[in-house]
Formats: sequence, structure tokens, C-alpha cells
Amino acid sequence: MVILLSTYNGARFLQAQLSSFLAQTHEDWVLYWRDDGSSDETQHIMESFTAKIGAARCVRSASSGPHLGAARSFLTLLAERPGAGMVAFADQDDVWLPEKLAFARASLAPHGEVPALYCARQYLVDETLSHARLSSTHRHARGFPACLTQNIANGNTLVMNATAASLVASAGYPQETVHDWWSYIVVSACGGRIEFDERPQVLYRMHKHNLIGRSQPLHRRALAALRRGPAVYMTMLHRHADMLEAQAGRMPAQARQDLRLVQAGLRGGLAARIGALRCQRFRRSTWLENILFSWWFIRSAPANRPAQLTGGPAWKLAEPQVKPTKAV
Repeated sequence: MVILLSTYNGARFLQAQLSSFLAQTHEDWVLYWRDDGSSDETQHIMESFTAKIGAARCVRSASSGPHLGAARSFLTLLAERPGAGMVAFADQDDVWLPEKLAFARASLAPHGEVPALYCARQYLVDETLSHARLSSTHRHARGFPACLTQNIANGNTLVMNATAASLVASAGYPQETVHDWWSYIVVSACGGRIEFDERPQVLYRMHKHNLIGRSQPLHRRALAALRRGPAVYMTMLHRHADMLEAQAGRMPAQARQDLRLVQAGLRGGLAARIGALRCQRFRRSTWLENILFSWWFIRSAPANRPAQLTGGPAWKLAEPQVKPTKAV
């Protein structure tokens, strides 16, 4: 098992996460980390951890240094570890529960060489790891093309088998995407299996320095999304769908057909957009989210397709349910 960790000025909470790696019941793991230009004590903490567990188990990426941003940093790490076996993404400010890797491994093992991605619920906690609440569940709207409308693969819980990791590493990625959402899209589109664990596996620390994400009730997220409008959301939907066209040869027939239907809606007129929305697989998780999504999709005309993202990172278009790219 390979753990990929991108660090950036994370000294305040990093040690707790590193300790949770050591507490895993599945002990056969190697940590590969990349520093994204930290100016605090982050790199010193990582060097001390390396000295503690050995350089063979804690390996610094040669690409460390330049600030790429979280998504590019994680995807760079992924591309640097070809053939690494199962791969787990890790955020620097969370705490893993002891059986996280063991549960992920057990869920992925039956799939063999079929691409498979594991993700799970979380406990939402405050800065002191107190006042735990369960994150949202996702019993519906998984896989492709639902993955184009919403991310359910919380990056701090995400684990891929070797086949899925290789798929994502070789797929490239669109501008302004995030690593967990794009991984979920690629694996789903290419006929992979998505395992969503209802058992929470991570303490997600909610604090003001989170890259993205606040825990809010559904109605508040909907109101916030209405205020921001559809431009950023629809831009990212266009970019993900466009990038997938390069992977069409890897996609099963049904997924290729679904992608053509979605692209027809994105590029065509009102009738084509209505036709795309009739696909029962092209859905978000809840009825309220689907009302807003359908309205935005219907209203989006090709002539209004923005060339550049505005108003902040793409994953902020709808308040995530838990983590940077959760339920965008």
C-alpha cells in the first residue's frame, strides 16, 4: 500500500496525521510525500518522521518545492509512482481511524485487475477533534455519468487499486480539477467499481485554514450555490466531459453512449439538454440538488460557455458536503 501525502504549511496539525498512519492495523505501507512550497516547520516535521520510521518507508518526492496547488501536487505524486499497487490519498490535517487502510484493502481486493476505487464517510470534527458528526452518505447516484455532476469520493478517504491508479495517472487532467473528483470520474467512466463505505474512516478537521469545504445543511448549501450561479459549475462539467473524450477507447460501450448524450446536451440546444437529463444515470444524490442541477443544465447554452473560471476555484461552486471536492 502506498500513501500519497502533499504538504503545504501544515505544521499545526501534521503530526497527528502522521501518528495515525503509524496506528494503522494494516502496517504494510510506504509514505511518499511532496512538499508544495511550505514556509513553516512542515518539512522539518517530515524529516523527523523519516528519521523515525526509515527512509525506505517515508520517501520525499524529487519534485518537492514549487507550489503547484493541492490537485496538481497530488496528481504529480500519483504519476511518479507507476505500478505502486494500491494507492491512498492523505490530507495533512486529518486523522485516520486505525482500520482505514485495512477496510479499504478488504473492499478492493475482490475486484482483482478490474479498476476499483474505495471511499468512505467521515467524522466531521472541530480543530481539537471534538464534537464529531457523521458526514453525508451516498446511497444513490454513483458511477458514470453521475460522477460528472457530483463528487462523492472524499479525497482523504480515497484508495485505488493498482489498475485504477494507473488509469488515473495516465489520463491527464483538465484545468482547475481536483484530484479526488477527477480520479472518481476516470475510474467510473472506464468501467471501474466504486466502493462507498458507510463506516466513517477519517476524522475530518474543520478549521478556517481548510483549502475548501464547510459543513453546512443542504438548504444552506443550495442557497449558497444559487447566489454563486452556474458559470463555474458548468465550466467544470464541460472540462471534465471534454477531457474524457480522450479516454473513449478505454470506456465501455454504455459509458461512451452516455458521454455522447451528455456532450450533445452541453453543445446543443434545449432539446439536446432535455434529452441528456432524461438519462436516469445523469443525476446528483438528492432531489433538491437535482432540481438545481437540472435548472442550471437547461439554462446553459453553448454560447454562454465561459472560457475561464471566475469566482474562485471550480470546486467551490456548490458547498461541499465535507471535504475539498466532496459533493461539488
